[in-house]
Amino acid sequence: MNILKSLEDIEKLRISSKIVAEALTLLKENTKPGITTLRLNKLAEEFINDNAAVPSFKGYLGYPFTICASINEEVVHGFPSKRVLKEGDILSIDVGAFKHGFHGDSAITIPVGEVCPEKASLIRIGQECLYLGISFARDGNRLQQISAAIQNHAEKNNYNVIRQYVGHGIGLSLHEPPQIPNYIKEGADGGLMLKRGMVLAIEPMVTLGEALTKVMPNNWTAVTEDQKLCVHWEHTVAITKEGVEVLSLRADEKETYKCLTKKLLKAV
Repeated sequence: MNILKSLEDIEKLRISSKIVAEALTLLKENTKPGITTLRLNKLAEEFINDNAAVPSFKGYLGYPFTICASINEEVVHGFPSKRVLKEGDILSIDVGAFKHGFHGDSAITIPVGEVCPEKASLIRIGQECLYLGISFARDGNRLQQISAAIQNHAEKNNYNVIRQYVGHGIGLSLHEPPQIPNYIKEGADGGLMLKRGMVLAIEPMVTLGEALTKVMPNNWTAVTEDQKLCVHWEHTVAITKEGVEVLSLRADEKETYKCLTKKLLKAV
């Protein structure tokens, strides 16, 4: 499989990733106490279809929904349901869209109403881990520089990164090489050399507790073994001659991404 994308490929990836970004913006606006995750799933599917795209997740390896909706201790692959979101919950939503032969993929963790400082801090650090990881996705860097940036920032703030689930390449297929761990693998030599044309889905999962997970009886939803809270953040990014381009960047986070990344890099 060719993991280097042409300029034409990246333009198509921009389109699918923009649909994902706008879908997440819609879901973020509608995430509030009293709504069900099944309702959010319906909103996402309608939005993706209205943009002449197809949900990437629905039917993928048998997954039955358009979004993954993971609440509190759920890490990834949470099934949308009739469960009503409550004030103080945290909700991780993962969305994928397929258009013109290419996939976009992104995830966000959203506070439901007002959340306690502990939850707000976890959400913020998870987002910072994503932004730091993205900043090292540059031509000539090594894959493990992304992993190290994510792990080091999480652990510096007394959190752990989940190890059973990793980021990935993306393009014609939803999951392509390379795998992108959110931690440094023991004995690794720095990993793959990053090159212009690579398109990556970087996705840290950060938890308050231990980095161990288990899969629920539906054979999809992963939760933390110790039932501690977890957040999930993800962006699809392209390595270009100008640097790194965040293809799935939402309009409401552009200024945050620019300012926060600059601040975080100064502290590294």
